[in-house]
Amino acid sequence: MQSQFFAAINQLCDEKNIPRDRVIEAIEAALRAAYRKDYGNKEENVVVNLDDKSGMATVYLVKKVVKKVEDDTLEITEKDAKQYAKNPKIDDEIKIDVTPTNYGRIAAQAAKQVIIQKIQEAERDVMYDTFKDRENELVNAIVHRVDGTNVYVNLDNKTTTNLPPDQQIQGEKYYSGQRIKLYLDRVIKTTKGPQLLISRTHANLVKKLLELEIPEVKSGLVEIKAIAREPGVRSKVAVASNDEKIDPIGSCVGQKGVRVQNIMEELNGERIDIIQYSSNMEEFIKTALAPAKSAVIVLSENERRARVYVQPDQRPLAIGKQGQNVRLASILTGWEIDVLDISEFSGGAAAIEKKPEVKDIKDLSIAPELIEKLSKANLTLVEQIKGLSVKDLMGVEDVSEEEAKTINEAVKNVG
Repeated sequence: MQSQFFAAINQLCDEKNIPRDRVIEAIEAALRAAYRKDYGNKEENVVVNLDDKSGMATVYLVKKVVKKVEDDTLEITEKDAKQYAKNPKIDDEIKIDVTPTNYGRIAAQAAKQVIIQKIQEAERDVMYDTFKDRENELVNAIVHRVDGTNVYVNLDNKTTTNLPPDQQIQGEKYYSGQRIKLYLDRVIKTTKGPQLLISRTHANLVKKLLELEIPEVKSGLVEIKAIAREPGVRSKVAVASNDEKIDPIGSCVGQKGVRVQNIMEELNGERIDIIQYSSNMEEFIKTALAPAKSAVIVLSENERRARVYVQPDQRPLAIGKQGQNVRLASILTGWEIDVLDISEFSGGAAAIEKKPEVKDIKDLSIAPELIEKLSKANLTLVEQIKGLSVKDLMGVEDVSEEEAKTINEAVKNVG
């Protein structure tokens, strides 16, 4: 309990960014508990003082001066109090030095675990206070170590936490010392300390990177209206300008695409499509399906469903590989989008209403697992797959050539 102890405490406080007075309070509390256990009892009013210069601990038993003692654990007569203080008065508190001769060694050993626990609690509180105000923000991190699918990162060079596998960009390689940017979603208090919900897959990571890279977005001149993202593969970002003099797409893309390219590099090469937002839903859906060109769009407001009719050569583009393009467009606009062949459209919304009810793929005579595969690719209507060849159907994830032929034949048999 000499000055070396205080030197260690000071070093600990600096390394862990913990207030020194908090640690001292924790140590004094631990020493009080140790004294009560070995020398006193739980009822005693014990005070422990640590001397900054010597590093020595002094234990005091605190008693109140009374006329008549009813509890000698907490009270003392005026006469007896004169042994410890000059001119004691009724209701004064007297401190009696009761420090055992070998208290330093015994107390240090007895209080060790309590001190560690208190320091851990203080460290957790500091961590929570530090990051709670940074929710919904971009944080810089350095990969500390990689253990299989578990990636441990250092935030601000002080706090180490885990980046869960489901929050990692699929296919992205992590290595010790790598600098990455993360999105801090929330900070949650748990019995084991604060849990930082960090992510490389959250859609808001794209938003925060755009704010960081593009001054017009950060200032609010260009507003991000919606984001649809498949992490590590592709994102669609709808933007609008709050100043008619500013081109929102040009601002985000930058000269020769340098601005958006920087963001793509940060996201492991993820493709980012910047599109113009429109309050006209028909126009917005049409833009969201780019690069495919839409011929006719029919909206069903009640169902928030859009039937998009395209030329045969535009269907693969509109749907995208494994249904990615139409899926992202649906997320971006908030509407269910069905991509149909223009041959299914016979002129005007009225004509559409007179046509027989569009059949669901569940009406096809195919195995349930095939229906599930088509649904994952956002191909939920018979009309969507009528014009697709066997080769086109093989482009759907996990659909084999034999299964594609089965689907193609089942579609032909539908009236």
